[in-house]
Amino acid sequence: MSRVSVPCHVKGTVALQVGDVRTSQGRPGVLVIDVTFPSVAPFELQEITFKNYYTAFLSIRVRQHTTMHTSSKWVTCLRDYCLMPDPHSEEGAQDYVSLFKHQMLCDMAKVLELRLILRQPSPLWLSFTVEELQIYQQGPKSPSKTFPKWLSHPVSCEPPAPLLEGLPDPSSVSSEVQQMWALTEMIRANHTSTRIGRFDVDGCYDLNLLSYT
Repeated sequence: MSRVSVPCHVKGTVALQVGDVRTSQGRPGVLVIDVTFPSVAPFELQEITFKNYYTAFLSIRVRQHTTMHTSSKWVTCLRDYCLMPDPHSEEGAQDYVSLFKHQMLCDMAKVLELRLILRQPSPLWLSFTVEELQIYQQGPKSPSKTFPKWLSHPVSCEPPAPLLEGLPDPSSVSSEVQQMWALTEMIRANHTSTRIGRFDVDGCYDLNLLSYT
């Protein structure tokens, strides 16, 4: 399926403080990133891609277009998606991630705005975020291709019928011709070259056979 990148505006991160903000123990454990689409009509989201940077868990909320009589509401479409199996280790900390429409908890049609909620409970990392964020929608469908009728109906592989009916089998005709040729050769081999006289009997003439005029 083809996809098309959707122009978007990624706002700056907003940190939610964890712990006492008046002491050094307090640090931001949750970040919120809003993504808007000012130049695009409501669309159906197909895919989200980004590069992780030490974010352990990701949640996404979506605001969708509704009818004129109802106000749009934020709906959670992804909840605590794990990006780092162990928040205290490097595994998955800088992976490229793709999230698809079928992974979402709700329908992703008529999207107006997205809100990404990033969490990192480990105190080992000084900062975390997501980078190279891209949003995609479904691209235009390719036009259906039509084929000529003769391509749609393949020709049968059966051998063609003989052009003329009633002709003898060529193999039997060839066999008979060979037999006739062999008989002719036998007759020629046995034919004597000695001339037999009309009234000749053992090299002599019988007087009784001679006719007188």
